[in-house]
Amino acid sequence: MAAPRLFGHGSWAEARRIGDILSRETVGGVLLMCAALTALIWANSRWSAAYHHLGDIRVGPAALHLDLTLSTWAADGLLAIFFFVAGLEVKREFLAGDLRDPRRAALPVAAAIGGMIVPALCYVAINLHAPDGALRGWAIPTATDIAFALAVLGLISTHLPTALRTFLLALAVVDDLLAIIIIAVFYTAALHPVPLLVALLPLAAFGLLAQRQVRSWWLLLPLAFTTWTLVHASGIHATVAAVLLAFTVPVARPENSTEPCLAEHFEHRWRPVSAGFAVPVFAFFAAGVTLTGGFGASLRETITIGIAVGLVAGKTVGITGATWLVQRFTGARLADGLSWWDVLGLAMLGGVGFTVSLLIGELAFGVGTARERDVKLGVLIGSLVAAGLATIVLRLRNRHYRQLCAEEELDTDADGVPDVYQRHG
Repeated sequence: MAAPRLFGHGSWAEARRIGDILSRETVGGVLLMCAALTALIWANSRWSAAYHHLGDIRVGPAALHLDLTLSTWAADGLLAIFFFVAGLEVKREFLAGDLRDPRRAALPVAAAIGGMIVPALCYVAINLHAPDGALRGWAIPTATDIAFALAVLGLISTHLPTALRTFLLALAVVDDLLAIIIIAVFYTAALHPVPLLVALLPLAAFGLLAQRQVRSWWLLLPLAFTTWTLVHASGIHATVAAVLLAFTVPVARPENSTEPCLAEHFEHRWRPVSAGFAVPVFAFFAAGVTLTGGFGASLRETITIGIAVGLVAGKTVGITGATWLVQRFTGARLADGLSWWDVLGLAMLGGVGFTVSLLIGELAFGVGTARERDVKLGVLIGSLVAAGLATIVLRLRNRHYRQLCAEEELDTDADGVPDVYQRHG
């Protein structure tokens, strides 16, 4: 019996769907990078006070305890759209995608877990004896920002095999699921059970309508907003409500129907909003760290060092090590033509942690605290270094695969699927 292959190509339909996701997330990643750069420039200009004042403007009904600052609306409100799309993707991947096969799911799940445990251990080791509750930020370097990572891939113009890109997306899906669990379990400061119990009513109503394939926004949106509001009032981070709502959406196409399933419909509607607006706006409000005055001191802070080391070294070791362990204990081998340098480059790219890392940093230490600059610097430095190292490795691999593609004839199978899909994407 032939040994199983790591990073073997999945189904053609799944590859086409993932290709569409990758293209949208890549554009969103470029917008995210532009928004973060704009925030950095503005926060370090002579008009920096205006930038910080903008984030502190309060809007919303005070009677519902929703008179929140714009930066809070970005973190709690707009990121709910991001987590709703992430929740849909998680459910689709594990119930209808290639990850429903436990053998295919084993690798990205193991890699995501390794890429979360090792960075956390790196952070804890560096901050073990640090004062002022520094250990509360242990989860900051555990997240991978798929939009940012795919933007780096897009800038490389890589010829990486499709299976590796699919692995990166699957890794990010599992990573998002683990981040959601961490936020719900470890970063709920005070739980108010009554609003949480009441939130089950609109959540159940939303789920009932979703199961009946109701697509009327005027019915679903008020129920979703009510669920979000009540979960926000309960003390659990409001983005968890978005994930719960997503999990109620069916991923199977109705019997004898030619229309896409409701999950596909929602993804088509909301992924562009998430990637093109919600995440970049959050990045704009979250990334504006002032680099003057105390910058050197922040670089020496153990929180900054722990986050940067966790993202750069922890992610690389965790993802690569977990992949090696899967190979070691399952007898699997890398698919033909692939190299461990490919795995190393993707593992480094997994260290690009931005959106969720900044969110967890805010939950761990609060907005406007003395630790805020340390968190932002650690995330920015770690993400940039990880992206730079990944670019070096993947550019070398890109040159290798480009040469192979130039030497091969791009024959087409009888079924219309190019041979290059099966080998080099």
